[in-house]
Amino acid sequence: MQRILIVGFGDVARRLVPHLLTAYRVYGLIRNPEQAGLVRALGAVPVAGDLDRPAALHRIAGLADAVVHLAPPPGTGDRDTRTGNLIAALSATLPRPGSMPRREGPQSRWMLPQRLVYISTTGVYGDCGGEWVDETRTVHPETARARRRVDAERALRAWGTRRECAVSILRVPGIYAADRLPIDRLKRRLPALRGEEDGWSNHVHADDLARVIAACLRLGRPNRIYNCVDDSNLKMGDYFDLVADRHNLARPPRVTRAEAEKQVSEAMLSFMRESRRIRNGRMKRELGVVLRYPTVAEGIAG
Repeated sequence: MQRILIVGFGDVARRLVPHLLTAYRVYGLIRNPEQAGLVRALGAVPVAGDLDRPAALHRIAGLADAVVHLAPPPGTGDRDTRTGNLIAALSATLPRPGSMPRREGPQSRWMLPQRLVYISTTGVYGDCGGEWVDETRTVHPETARARRRVDAERALRAWGTRRECAVSILRVPGIYAADRLPIDRLKRRLPALRGEEDGWSNHVHADDLARVIAACLRLGRPNRIYNCVDDSNLKMGDYFDLVADRHNLARPPRVTRAEAEKQVSEAMLSFMRESRRIRNGRMKRELGVVLRYPTVAEGIAG
């Protein structure tokens, strides 16, 4: 049985593990020892490591045939040093040129992953003025957060080419589920933009994302990018209205952009400043994905 390492063992990883157990022995990289019990309960093997401490990653060298990289970049800077540390750790035990790797069982100690799936963000496209966007669009990151994601994408694709590892990238928008909704925001009565100034938003249900990752491990093409979004066509304020209506909460007040800048955090404003509609045709064609929750309305109902 092949071995797979999940890096970033959060909510999506927990949803992903059941899709992998029949084909892989699953390992989960954890920074907090308290996560070990949860990882084991899901049928996976915990591996201690910290992407911010390269010396703490020695256990993952040569460990896995495949990797799912779900860990976010660090919170500052324009570079994703965590992805750089991961790449170095996965490559750490390569033999010297011309030498033969020492065999340990059916696999070489120095075997690199043959496949890696990285979960990036649609934020790398920047503000597209509400236009429809597919994977051929040139990235134009407008925040440090998005620039770190672009840095990770480029580093992983270059590494995959050098090391003959099939790297596939999923660009993911806002992830939601029953327990990942903006309920607290609605209760706090934070405003949304008026319709004429509001931007288009994009979404995917966490369960569908897990299923897309599993499909990408089977069918994703090397050095290929896939937009992983649902079929919703919602502006941001309409999304908040929909969640409010389903949970019997008051809809958020609508304000102008100028008013929002006085009432909303800079982090939320960065999302409000960007508007794009993401196409998902490549995901459906090449990965054979049929979404369980094609729209947010169906996902919330489910």
